[in-house]
Amino acid sequence: MPERRISRTASATLPPQSSISASERDSTILAFDFGERRTGVAVGDARLRTAHPLKPIVAIGAARLRAIGALLAEWRPARLVVGWPVADGGRPHPLAPRVERFARQLEDRYGIQVVRVDERYTSTAAESRMREAAGARRTARAARARELDSYAAQLILEQYFDEAAA
Repeated sequence: MPERRISRTASATLPPQSSISASERDSTILAFDFGERRTGVAVGDARLRTAHPLKPIVAIGAARLRAIGALLAEWRPARLVVGWPVADGGRPHPLAPRVERFARQLEDRYGIQVVRVDERYTSTAAESRMREAAGARRTARAARARELDSYAAQLILEQYFDEAAA
């Protein structure tokens, strides 16, 4: 079977839908770190418990949903994971109602199960991970800012895998 590449053009390297077994299809999961202007995206394999950041979606409203629809067509995930914002002390974050609306829109529009995962501190951890990978170069600062949301989505997905394995 051809190797799956983690890229925006990965659909060109995937075999046709009919040649992918049910267990292979069921292992793909997409995760989202919802933001008002930008939504981080990560893809993962549940069997391998690996996750990789994808290009963030820089769109709102219907344009965001169209971009997500394209990702769903490309990756054909078995389920979706959405980071659930929780404030310090376990209280709901002010963004929680918007995130819940986003998660329900995904469920209603695409008919795919959406799992909510506590995203506390994922952005901070993602920034730290990116800083370690890129070093302290000033030129990497802007790139880190653009990609931060997708790295946070990767951490959300990794957390989902860890919780599912426990």
